[in-house]
Amino acid sequence: MSVSYSAVKHLHVSAVVVSLALFTLRGAWMLAESDKLHERWVRTVPHVVDMLLLLSALWLAWQIGPEVPNGWLVAKVVGLVVYIILGTIALKRGRTRGIRVAALIGALIAFGYIVSVAITKSPLGFLAGP
Repeated sequence: MSVSYSAVKHLHVSAVVVSLALFTLRGAWMLAESDKLHERWVRTVPHVVDMLLLLSALWLAWQIGPEVPNGWLVAKVVGLVVYIILGTIALKRGRTRGIRVAALIGALIAFGYIVSVAITKSPLGFLAGP
């Protein structure tokens, strides 16, 4: 069975959109101090989506090969690590509301950076200019 690059890229981009939507929803529930944040599906579904996102990213990286110009793929991985750390602080580990809010904003900025790197194919992302 042959899987096309464009099909996996479509899956990846769709998972990006769903992942952002779920993170934003959980962030809103955190801000509202909602009990919905502790429901079982809320603790499970985002991890399933993020696993699809990661697996599709690994497949796409494998298809691109080791000759990735300008290091943009490395920049995306570094941005992802920052996003994950800030996201866990925002949704779980932040000791105060202020820390959680700051981490939520930082995580959303990191997410935007990752998307901008993917679009521009430059480690500078949205800072690369037109």
